[in-house]
Amino acid sequence: MSGRQCYHCKQWIEEGEPHDCWTTTEAALTANLSDDLRDAWERLRETAASFGDQRIYASHKSIMFSRKSCYFFVRPKRSFLELCIFLGRSLKAPQVRCVDRSSKSKFFHIIQIRHRDEVEPPITDWLHEAYELSNAPPPKAAPTRANPKRKKPKPTRKARPAT
Repeated sequence: MSGRQCYHCKQWIEEGEPHDCWTTTEAALTANLSDDLRDAWERLRETAASFGDQRIYASHKSIMFSRKSCYFFVRPKRSFLELCIFLGRSLKAPQVRCVDRSSKSKFFHIIQIRHRDEVEPPITDWLHEAYELSNAPPPKAAPTRANPKRKKPKPTRKARPAT
């Protein structure tokens, strides 16, 4: 029996067997979840899907939710669901594990979900806020000069006294 171990997913692949670990599905990512995490995942997905038109798809180890851009994604882990929510402001709440800038106008927030009952306000409110923000036009750039109509006066030279 000859074969190889995939560098990315560590799965054993027999010789001649097709393998594409970069292509995945929601079902594959959520297959090994505990009952509590599966319930939490289903409630999270239903909540997000109720917001309106969007694209929900699996990408590598995450399940992405997007309109024009991704507004949040979920990474299923062994003991929790890791949410990454993109908002236009920084949150300070006990549910938020980490906050950092993802661009000039957005912050990402890491939240861990362990039970279905955690998928309720304020988390669902933040998800809806992110959903609305993902379809908004980008903010206008600030003008480079404070007052573009006002011209600066030219410096005057003092005449030197004759010696």
